[in-house]
Amino acid sequence: MSSLVRAAALTNFSELARAAGLDPVRMLLDAGLNPNALREPDIMIPVERLGRLLQAAATLSGNESFGLCMAESRLLSNLGPVGLLIRDQPTLRDSLQMLMRYQALLNSALSLAIEECGDLVIIREGVMAGNAHEPTRQRVELALGVMVRLIRQLHKHDWEPARVCFEHPAPRDLSVHQRFFGPNVEFNYDFNCIVCPKADLDARNPYADPAMARYVQQLIDTAAMSRQATMLDDVRRMVVLLLPSGRCSIEQVAEHLGIGCRTVQRRLAEEGKPFSSIVNDIRTELAARHVMETNRPLTEVATLLGFSAPSGFSRWYHAHFGCSPKESRTARGRAQPELPA
Repeated sequence: MSSLVRAAALTNFSELARAAGLDPVRMLLDAGLNPNALREPDIMIPVERLGRLLQAAATLSGNESFGLCMAESRLLSNLGPVGLLIRDQPTLRDSLQMLMRYQALLNSALSLAIEECGDLVIIREGVMAGNAHEPTRQRVELALGVMVRLIRQLHKHDWEPARVCFEHPAPRDLSVHQRFFGPNVEFNYDFNCIVCPKADLDARNPYADPAMARYVQQLIDTAAMSRQATMLDDVRRMVVLLLPSGRCSIEQVAEHLGIGCRTVQRRLAEEGKPFSSIVNDIRTELAARHVMETNRPLTEVATLLGFSAPSGFSRWYHAHFGCSPKESRTARGRAQPELPA
């Protein structure tokens, strides 16, 4: 089953496409999307088609930061009822926790996690590709850009993160990133994240309306009952986040989901997908992305996929792709000597 995202993710696509001399309707059709999605923000569309659309727009416009530019106009209202819910939480931390709780209603291919490190907080965002060779740069930059926009609306309009980190390589022109995020933007990092002071998350929201928040949450829960995420969806999102840490066990996943390990095992068995198979599928997807789309050292790729030694990664890769990671990159170089940044 395809992962889905609210069509509100297309906000500002038409304006940017036309400004670049592109035909947004034609591009939507080419990506397999109905142009009516531009006028129906609450309908769900396949994530891989959104990614295909954004990648095509970036390529045809020559704007490597197309996805990030789309994020510049985002508002809480673009999240629909979830935006109203997070607006009325007592602190930014509470808002982000509510966003994580209902993330699957907005984008089932996006994972969020908050990690504390002393006086700093790391907001991690993991993006699952629809298939092994789907570029994710535009979707990742759109997602992190939207997060920063939301924090500015919830906290203060001139807020800047301490750091913003991306897995993918830097674009040729960093001006859009530095204008949007500030000067501390890093690339080729181990995961996608936003780093900020812990104090920012715990600042009180003077405009919070607890009664309104409870009311909106009841409406969301009622509407969501008919389309609850499966355990498989939840586990896949956590595997994407935990693999690089080397702590991607079913026990760790269960702990992060707040569910007993035996419950996770039982419900995965009911869905016919054992945990080891899920991890293997995610590894296959991420291996193709890191090996074929980046020049990241293969020793780092091994770590990002949760292997304790490069030799284990190499054996696993050969078993799944029929050649070594180094041979894959050599073949890529022959087929496409100059990859886009």
